[in-house]
Amino acid sequence: MKDPRLTKLAQVLMHYSLRVKRGQLVRISGSAAAEPLIAEAYREAIAAGAHPFVRVSVDGLDEILYKQGTEEQIRFVSPLALDEVEKIEASLGMWAHYNTRGLTGIDPKRMAMRNEALRPVNKRFLERAAAGELQWCGTQYPTHADAQEAEMSLSEYEDFVFGAGLLDRDDPVSAWEQVRREQERITKLLATKDELRLQSPTVDLTVRVGGRRWINAAGEKNFPDGEVFTGPVETATRGRVRFSFPAIYGGREVQGITLTFADGRVSEATAEKGEEFLRAMLDLDAGAGVVGEFAFGLNYDITRFTRNILFDEKIGGTVHMALGAAYPETGSSNTSGLHWDMIADLRADSEVLADGEVIYRNGRFLL
Repeated sequence: MKDPRLTKLAQVLMHYSLRVKRGQLVRISGSAAAEPLIAEAYREAIAAGAHPFVRVSVDGLDEILYKQGTEEQIRFVSPLALDEVEKIEASLGMWAHYNTRGLTGIDPKRMAMRNEALRPVNKRFLERAAAGELQWCGTQYPTHADAQEAEMSLSEYEDFVFGAGLLDRDDPVSAWEQVRREQERITKLLATKDELRLQSPTVDLTVRVGGRRWINAAGEKNFPDGEVFTGPVETATRGRVRFSFPAIYGGREVQGITLTFADGRVSEATAEKGEEFLRAMLDLDAGAGVVGEFAFGLNYDITRFTRNILFDEKIGGTVHMALGAAYPETGSSNTSGLHWDMIADLRADSEVLADGEVIYRNGRFLL
């Protein structure tokens, strides 16, 4: 029996997040594990008069490429990929894992090689999105593997996923529009500030955001959502942060990360587990050691760590920083083949000062 929440999710994604229009070329992509949601999204796109096409990935292909492919094959990117990015007008991506740790045994240098090769495609995608030529959104389809990562049963995880997306409300779109209004107050405040200093028992970090644009993320690019973010001044980040939760990238989990910044770049990096992988990613390219995104998590319906960055970076009362590629619409110019989000918990014994004034304490803005 089909879960009616999938139909509701597909409707919200197509009509609220992507605002799909008649005649648009719409890409729907995801793992074969997400087939029920892919079908519902396709149905909604057809109903909207759009022209959807589907890209379904097969589990295990990346492992084959990394383990058996030559360096030439790993670096090869089909010219069709760039052509596709130039032509699509909307893109819906779905995460749904059969095995969340399928790439754990892969040489990080080979993964870095692939990321570097894909950078022109990803860069062009972000450029078109920033110019308003392309709408995109990413979402989660609940699977057993993702539920196990979150230490939940599948039914518990389904309730968590759909609840975080406010799909248990009678009118989810109205609920997200209310989120937008509340977060707009925060973006307006932050837009007037130049220097932010974060202080807690594990964080003493300063970033500069003057002249940069704060983005109100309320269910359009990510679903679920609930954050405000920007691209900080590339040369100004300084201080030290110990991240509260494991950082996961490409199926690899790195625990106990501590980063020190000077003049905008990572000057020292340690980890209790996975330090070799961390260093390999930081050495990926010139932009990998720079903070490309700085954000406040504001979804207070998400209260627990699930090992899924779509949800974890939105935890109300946290901040996250992404090393590497920035979103051009924020005003940042940092480019990289890496975009790796790391989360610091500020829900206790913490303050954020903006130009010397306390604007945030213990996980909440003082509005």
